[in-house]
Amino acid sequence: MVMPLLETASTVDASKAVPLGVSVPRTGNPSLDDPGHACVNVAVFAPRVDRLEIVYKAPGGEWQGKKLPNVTNGVHHGVAEGFPVGTRYGFRSTSKEETLPLSFPAVDVDDDAGQPLLLDPYGRAVDEHEGFLTSVRMASDFDWGNDERPRLHWRNTIIYEAHVRGQSMLHPDVPEDLRGTYAGMAHPAIIEHLKGLGITTVQLLPVHFHLDEPHLQNLGLTNYWGYNTAAFFAPHGAYASKAAQEAGPQAVQDEFKGMVKLLHAAGLEVVLDVVYNHTAEGGPDGGTLSFRGLGEDKYYRTDGNGKYLDTTGCGNSMNFGEPRVVQLVLDSLRYWVDEFHIDGFRFDLAVTLCRNAANEFDPRHPFLVAIAADPVLSDVKLIAEPWDVGYGGWQTGQFPPGWVDWNDHFRDALRTFWVADRGAIEGGGEGSSVARLADALSGSAGLFEGSGRSRLASVNLITAHDGFTLADLTAYDRKHNEANGEQNRDGHGDNRSYNHGFEGRSEDEVILAKRARTRRNVMASLMVSLGVPMITAGDELARSQQGNNNAYCQDNAITWLDWTPTSESQAMLRSTKRFIKLRKEFLAGQPHDYPLRDEQSYMYWYGADGKPMSPEQWNDPRHRLVQLLLGAENGMVGGLVVINGGAEDIKITLPEVLNDAGDASRTFELRLTTADSHEQRQGTTVQAGGMDLAEGYSINIYRT
Repeated sequence: MVMPLLETASTVDASKAVPLGVSVPRTGNPSLDDPGHACVNVAVFAPRVDRLEIVYKAPGGEWQGKKLPNVTNGVHHGVAEGFPVGTRYGFRSTSKEETLPLSFPAVDVDDDAGQPLLLDPYGRAVDEHEGFLTSVRMASDFDWGNDERPRLHWRNTIIYEAHVRGQSMLHPDVPEDLRGTYAGMAHPAIIEHLKGLGITTVQLLPVHFHLDEPHLQNLGLTNYWGYNTAAFFAPHGAYASKAAQEAGPQAVQDEFKGMVKLLHAAGLEVVLDVVYNHTAEGGPDGGTLSFRGLGEDKYYRTDGNGKYLDTTGCGNSMNFGEPRVVQLVLDSLRYWVDEFHIDGFRFDLAVTLCRNAANEFDPRHPFLVAIAADPVLSDVKLIAEPWDVGYGGWQTGQFPPGWVDWNDHFRDALRTFWVADRGAIEGGGEGSSVARLADALSGSAGLFEGSGRSRLASVNLITAHDGFTLADLTAYDRKHNEANGEQNRDGHGDNRSYNHGFEGRSEDEVILAKRARTRRNVMASLMVSLGVPMITAGDELARSQQGNNNAYCQDNAITWLDWTPTSESQAMLRSTKRFIKLRKEFLAGQPHDYPLRDEQSYMYWYGADGKPMSPEQWNDPRHRLVQLLLGAENGMVGGLVVINGGAEDIKITLPEVLNDAGDASRTFELRLTTADSHEQRQGTTVQAGGMDLAEGYSINIYRT
């Protein structure tokens, strides 16, 4: 299809270089300043382009174009008329030697020239129409009513990492036309599940407009996770309902906002997983969609000789040494907070965003300083994935105050103690000592104190989208990624998993019982830990991905939540609810500054004999039982956690804790045990200094 383009006037005009993107000029004339007026200011940072044309088509109109006549500090800008809301547009560059013809050359989308127009880095929507991508001018009108952000304190936050599509695709109570959509994510059936579970904060995998990598397209697969962003201001249209997609980008945007509004009404925060470390243009041999055509060596980090410096493993890295890139990301973040009422962000490969001119991580990087000084962004949740794949890329604990980090120390310590160690012990070897586990449960204080942050800077996780699910940690010794089309070469090999005697799905009741107990131990540990817990969607239902630990390209039943009730899924759901409920009850009984006080004021560690742990016990791998007394200050006790990571049942002596009268008559009530005897033993009371049973591979939790 060939579309003729007619040039409009291209003389110098009264346009401005700010703001970037498409905006309504502020002239003082009420008729022109009407947001719905078709006269717009266009500005785009394209420092390596001699001349830049904007090519656009109003709804029901014809394609036309105009050279942006002004250039200010690398920003090309001009005024375009006949440009109402809904107008599709993009940019084309020409060299100084070219003279603009009276009529523009045709744009032929049927040839092999690739993407004919460059997307606007500030485009509010992306439309795929007639074979190619264009940006779209959007309106921001939406009836938010009395919507307010929940603004939950970190200590009361429980994160639930979910995928918009996978969360509701198989839910029987979600109407079929809403499954896998923004509307489906906010359906009453999904909200009821989240609220009943005790979740406070939904963290959505990437919802920015993204594309599938060429190698996936060749395999007939898609980038299901969405970590391949092409437009930082645009919602991913394919996650909207079919009706919204057919109605156009404005309806897609409204459905997204409606999702946020409904989740907020239920008291749930919405955090977005954002990918600003690289773009979908890939390496230097990749396609040209936007940034590469506008200013490749400014938008992407290079070595000064044009060679890409890639710290993401995705072909390119955004250049956060360029102020305009920092501005782009700040403007994008602010837009999602202001326009979509988003409560926070989880930054994928966040270290790449904080590398200085020497390509080294800098905790005082201008990007971090700018966020800290921004009145909008400093008021939302900021979560770092504190690593990338470049030199010096592991930076857990090093981000500045105002940020929290995914804590891989916590993840590895709990996986090792409860899962891998059990495999080692049952195989005739021995596991590790309790020291590393205790440090993780106490919030990894030493890891974060150097950055001036508390234990609440630790996002405690066992699983995430990347890696085994909790169920698969207990069912597979090795990854099974054959469905990804890479001969099982992809995915991490260090999973610290244990199949409990059989690889994969089993009908053996003994094996199933062992796996279930290990899952309970892990989830209970997560919920008694100091820090901010994060659950991966489906772990509360014992969801399996059939051993796939890199299911980024599986948009099917491998990754979608299976809501079919089974004895296994319902038992895990009941246990998870118990653990979360106990966590909330415990925190409700603590002072407002808990757990920010000195460690000795609220954490005590004891051995099986009820006496303080000795250095020898801490470091002896044969000593895998520890008692943790929580919330002790001036005689106040919140709870006691007894962890037995060994195979044998052990008779324990509960610590002698004085009550308010100064004697040791305090009574502990067993609120739950992860052992199979929970239903029989729940509610048992034991005096301080008394005896009780800690079954092998189990946790007992008591309250006073």
